[in-house]
Amino acid sequence: MVKNPEPMKNKEELKTFLADLIPFATIEEGKQYTEVVVPLDKWHETAQKLRKNDNIPFDYLISLTAVDYLTKLMVVYHLESTSTHDFVVVKAYLEERDNPVIDTISDVWVTAEFHEREVFDLFGIRFNHHPDLRRLFLEEGYGFPLRKDFKDEINIIELSN
Repeated sequence: MVKNPEPMKNKEELKTFLADLIPFATIEEGKQYTEVVVPLDKWHETAQKLRKNDNIPFDYLISLTAVDYLTKLMVVYHLESTSTHDFVVVKAYLEERDNPVIDTISDVWVTAEFHEREVFDLFGIRFNHHPDLRRLFLEEGYGFPLRKDFKDEINIIELSN
């Protein structure tokens, strides 16, 4: 790893760097942070490239969450390079709403282990190859309360659009 990598001078330079590093990704414009959308089957490879590159090692997973659009689910990762202080948001859309699955990145960023458990617990998204994927807060069989189709008949909780 380079001892003192230089931060990108502007968003355009960061977008060019990311486009070269991840040629199969789509880089979205006009956002607060540079946003990258990657194909689901390329997510783990992308995570490794972002974490281990010499120019801007994105070594800090700030957050990992999901978004329910009712017709599809998306997993969102906020990453920072602690050496350059560059930020990137990486998104992956899940193919199946009924059985949402994505590869774990807990082998790339160890802190992802608990983030992924939280997303599993609240959204029902499974993470392939996760070392300990189980509910973090809620009981087995409760449902996934951050999904837009969630209903709790006992406590009369129903999310509406």
